[in-house]
Amino acid sequence: MHKGLPALALAAGLALADTSASAQSVTLYGVLDTGIEYVSHAGADNRALVRMPANTGSLPSRWGLRGDEDLGGGLHTVFALESGFNVRAGDLNQGGRLFGRQAWVGLSNRYGTLSFGRQYSMTFWVMGDADILGPDLYGSGSLDSYIPNARSDNTIAYKGVFHGLTVGATYSFGRDNGGTGNAPGQGTCAGQTAGQMTSCRQISAMLKYDTAWFGVAGAWDEQRGGNGAAANFFNGVSTVPLTSSSDTDTRWQLNGYVKGGNWKGGAGWLGRRVQTASAAVADVNTDMFYVGAQYQFTPAFAVDGEIFRMLNARQNTRATMATLRGTYFLSKRTAVYTQVAWLGNSEHAAYSVSSGGAGGAPAAGTNQLGVNVGMRHTF
Repeated sequence: MHKGLPALALAAGLALADTSASAQSVTLYGVLDTGIEYVSHAGADNRALVRMPANTGSLPSRWGLRGDEDLGGGLHTVFALESGFNVRAGDLNQGGRLFGRQAWVGLSNRYGTLSFGRQYSMTFWVMGDADILGPDLYGSGSLDSYIPNARSDNTIAYKGVFHGLTVGATYSFGRDNGGTGNAPGQGTCAGQTAGQMTSCRQISAMLKYDTAWFGVAGAWDEQRGGNGAAANFFNGVSTVPLTSSSDTDTRWQLNGYVKGGNWKGGAGWLGRRVQTASAAVADVNTDMFYVGAQYQFTPAFAVDGEIFRMLNARQNTRATMATLRGTYFLSKRTAVYTQVAWLGNSEHAAYSVSSGGAGGAPAAGTNQLGVNVGMRHTF
C-alpha cells in the first residue's frame, strides 16, 4: 500500500503540471538584422568608413520569450524576457546584460497591466506610431540615442487601454542597478543611496488616443541624477554630469499620425531639458522635430522616409537629417532593404548620421552621408 503512494503522488503531480501548462502560452521570438554601411567624413580626419553596424539596421537584433498564463476570471500572469545582441560579433548589448532589453513579470486584466522589473519607459511607447522609421540606423536615435533605448531597472509600470485611450506610467527606484550603462545618452546611475530616496529615480507618463485612421499622443519622462549619472549629447556639447539627486534630465513629447489602406504619415516634437543644481554647469535645452511617411507600393515593396530637425540654441548647435529607405519582402519573415541618409551639422554641432556604433561621428560643422544595405529576418 505504501509502495503505491509515491507513484500516485507522482501521477497527481504530473496531471497538475499538465493542467497548468495547458493554461499557459510561451512564445519564442526574435529579430536578426544586419548589413553593410558606408559613412562619409567619419572621425576627426574626415575619412570614409565602411563597416557592419553594431546593433541595428532597420531594427535592433534581439531574441526573447513572452508568456501568458490564464488565472481565470479575466486575470492573467504575463512576462517578458528579451536579450539584445550584436549580429556582427555575437556579443550582448545593453552593457552585457543577458536580458538587457526587457525582464519583467506582471498581472493583467481588462483594467490594464501592472508589471515589475526592467522595462521600457513611456518615451519608447509614445513614439511607436508617429516616428515612421523607429529604431532605424538612420533614425531618431542618431540625434537622441536614448529614444530607442528608453528603459530602466527596478521599475513598476502600468499601461491600460480604454476605448482607444491608452494610459501609462512608470516609476523606477534606480534606473541602472547594474551600473554598466543602462542606455546610451544617460551615463550610469547605480540606484538609491541612504538618505537619497530620489537618487537615480526615473518617472514617465503617457496619454495616447488611437482611432482606425489617426492617433495623437503625449509623454513626459524625468531622470534624476545620482552617482555616475550624466546627460550625454552627440553634438559637440560636453557631457553634463548629473551628480545630485536634484539634477534632472527631462523629455516632453507631442506627436500624431494619420494612415490609410497602404500609407501612413507621422510627425512630432520632443523637447529635452537638462537642469543641474550647480551654477558652474550650463543647462542644455534641445528641441527635435520630425515628419515622415510610408507607402506600400505592393505587398512585397515599401518605401518610407523621415526628416528630422534638432535645435539647441544655448550651445548654438543645430542639425538636419533626411532618410529614405526601400524594403523588399522576400517572405513574411525575411526582407532586404537599402537606405540613404544625409545629415547637415551647424558650425559647432557634431551629430553623426549613423547610430551603428562608435567611430562614426564627424568633426564639428561637418556634414555626413550614410548608405546602408541590409537584411532582416524575424522568427
